[in-house]
Amino acid sequence: MPRISAFYGIVIWMYHDEIHHRGRRHFHATYGDDEASIDIETLAVIAGELPPRARRLVAEWGRTNQAALRENWERARRHEPLEPIEPLQ
Repeated sequence: MPRISAFYGIVIWMYHDEIHHRGRRHFHATYGDDEASIDIETLAVIAGELPPRARRLVAEWGRTNQAALRENWERARRHEPLEPIEPLQ
């Protein structure tokens, strides 16, 4: 699972070939023992769970980086290396 960013104890990673998300563009966020899948377009949690503060930080980061997330999704689909994305400052 390629790591693309990390900030405030949150790690963001992405891969595209999960059967249970049926090709839906998304990324994963982990914080401690919690993990969630986040839709790139809506930034809604589509699976799993994060604490409220971590969820807000991930959504803020996602809004700032939606274009880069879309580009990485296309790279992942082509099995190309993913580009790191700047962490939330």
